[in-house]
Amino acid sequence: MCQHKPLCPPAEAADREAARSLAFRPEQGWSLLCNGVLLFEDTGELLPDGRTIEPHRATVGPSAPVSAASGSVGAR
Repeated sequence: MCQHKPLCPPAEAADREAARSLAFRPEQGWSLLCNGVLLFEDTGELLPDGRTIEPHRATVGPSAPVSAASGSVGAR
C-alpha cells in the first residue's frame, strides 16, 4: 500500500503507528495510515487483516509527594 520512499513500517511491525496518514477524520475519531492500519483516537487499531489492537495509551504512574523543601506552594 505504501508508495513513498522510505517505505513506512508494515502493519505487522511494532512501530506501525509511525506510518504516514492517508486520511484523517478527527470528527469521527480515526486515521487511515498508508500501511492499511486504522488508528483510533483512543489508540486502538484495526489491522488490514481484521485483527484488532486494544487501546494502549501511556499510563502515568503515581507521582511522588511534593515536599516543602522542593518549593511547593504553601510551604513555609
